[in-house]
Amino acid sequence: MRSRTRFTAALAGAALLSTMTVTAWTVTSATASSAPPPSATAAAVDGVARALGISADDARRDLQAQDRAHRVAAALPAPLQAQSSGKWFDPQRGLIVAVTTEAAAAQVHAAGAQPQLVKRGPAELGRLAGAVRTVVGKGVPGIYGWGVDVQANVVNVNVNTTRQTAATDAAVARLRALGSGVRLVHSDSQPRQQAGDIRTGSPWWPGTESNCSVGFAATDSAGGKHFLTAGHCTDNANQAAYGQSGQQNKIGTSNVGGTRSVNAPEGDMGVVAVTEAGWNLSASVNTWDQPAVTVTGSAEAMVGDRVCHSGNTSKWQCGVVKYTHKSVDYGGGMIIEDLTWTTACSLGGDSGGGWLLGDKAVGLHDGGPSSCVTNPTDGDLSIFQPVNEALAKWNLTLVTGSGGDTAAPTAPGNPRATATTANSVSLAWDAATDNVGVTAYDVYRGSALATTVTGLTATVNGLTADTAYSFTVQARDAANNSSGPTAALSVRTKPAGGSGRTFTSNTDYQIYDYNQLFSPVTSTATGSAASTVKLVVTINHTCAEDLGIFLVAPNGYLYAVKYNGGFTCTPWNGPVTFTVPSVFNPASGVWKLRVTDYGPGNTGVLDSWSITL
Repeated sequence: MRSRTRFTAALAGAALLSTMTVTAWTVTSATASSAPPPSATAAAVDGVARALGISADDARRDLQAQDRAHRVAAALPAPLQAQSSGKWFDPQRGLIVAVTTEAAAAQVHAAGAQPQLVKRGPAELGRLAGAVRTVVGKGVPGIYGWGVDVQANVVNVNVNTTRQTAATDAAVARLRALGSGVRLVHSDSQPRQQAGDIRTGSPWWPGTESNCSVGFAATDSAGGKHFLTAGHCTDNANQAAYGQSGQQNKIGTSNVGGTRSVNAPEGDMGVVAVTEAGWNLSASVNTWDQPAVTVTGSAEAMVGDRVCHSGNTSKWQCGVVKYTHKSVDYGGGMIIEDLTWTTACSLGGDSGGGWLLGDKAVGLHDGGPSSCVTNPTDGDLSIFQPVNEALAKWNLTLVTGSGGDTAAPTAPGNPRATATTANSVSLAWDAATDNVGVTAYDVYRGSALATTVTGLTATVNGLTADTAYSFTVQARDAANNSSGPTAALSVRTKPAGGSGRTFTSNTDYQIYDYNQLFSPVTSTATGSAASTVKLVVTINHTCAEDLGIFLVAPNGYLYAVKYNGGFTCTPWNGPVTFTVPSVFNPASGVWKLRVTDYGPGNTGVLDSWSITL
């Protein structure tokens, strides 16, 4: 069995949770890992900019946003992940998590990600993926790939029209009968398992065969030296491995004992034992005259990630992850499951080379197109084996080093106050610069850290009315190098009662069973809304447990206020105060209170509500 849980198996085994019962009405926000994200290496910035046709600044911003998305993904609660239909990275929106219920969507938002409501839950996707695998069996001519497309919320099946036969037509008919949850993607090409013509991306030669590429250096529990590469490069047991063509400059032995290579449904991964004197393991990546990269750890790639790989033929190439956990059929019975498919260029001889997410190892090169193309279709994608599975299978430890970023960012400029209330101050400043990239701004109230943000604005709450405060801002990069502070900004909060940031609706709205109502309030407040918004909601209703409440921002964004649920009805008579944390909208505009009655046989009315921004 594979050491990493298959996505399809996890989907099939996950039960779609029903609407969650929440007894506490105050919404809280999940906190992501406090560890700093990896830096955007200069080689990755250059490679992504070249691959996507964007500027270096845009590529750097994408990579920094990608790092933040991975931190949020790692902190998602396990129950929420179990009911998710998948997740992906979007450079504009960050981490996107697909769920099927509004209750789960509220949890996604509270965890710091963006929810995407979809039709099919994980159990249904798992059922469809299993049905497709049954149709494919041991291989069907022309069908070369299948797996869940998390963004489309379907199972994709790739068909090469140039290799279509009667057997293909019969299989396609069975696949179409599975319904709209299975989507056929046609092309006139398909990936192949590459061959052909100790440092990631450098060439090595298995015996008398043509070269492959080095994946990542690793050690075993006894300190033995090894490197990871592709399984189809190490399929011969106890084969000599060389660092130069013509069986010269021996490195060691690949697939020792015949137990250190896999090229089957389980994966495409192998190990070369480094036994000869003079060979040293290195965490440095061969970036082929691009800026240096040092491997600092490993990670799992997700859809939307910007990744790069190093190989002896195509050298240093970057692209975007299109699919994860997707199977491929190379023909001749060679089916491999749970691979990652990307838009990056690759060529024969790259096999086994390392794939990276920034400075983190993510994969070993498996296969790809016969030639690189612009705007590749599914049949022209490059494919890699996730590296963590290989490390775990053979109990190996990745050789890592330090990224070496010691340069601090410049200090942010022009600190200023944009909206001041009796108990909060909203601040803004101009961006700092850094040799790699700024990842955070720390806002200090006097000498105390008040808040940390990733953008160029922040609101400090919990202040005393009619009181003078001093604020400074410092920039920080991924290596935790901090800039000097801005000039101190002195701000005095407004007197109590003079904020003018509470707005009220006194219009009555009847609450009907299984119906939804929206009560609007127009805010004329300036600047940003408080990071924690206060609501006072007055309702008379015979069953509070039937009611679910969301706050709708002027741009349509939903903030969970109260979930429905419970077996015993209790009345709601009078005002109840709620707090909504992690609000990031401008204060002005029309805010709405959405009240939904999810139960039968009860009546009530929304008397009034107020919002303090």
